[in-house]
Amino acid sequence: MEKYICTACGYTYDPELGDPTTGIEAGTTFEDLPDDWVCPLCGVGKAMFKKID
Repeated sequence: MEKYICTACGYTYDPELGDPTTGIEAGTTFEDLPDDWVCPLCGVGKAMFKKID
């Protein structure tokens, strides 16, 4: 699964871990995150994330 990094603060969303702070289960791809999901560290939206190559 592809990881995504927040361009504002550097937080990495790893789909293998999910985001337990907001109830996102492990195995949830970035594309499947809710549209209103925000970075758990700095609060920016999904548009501020880019895929890690």
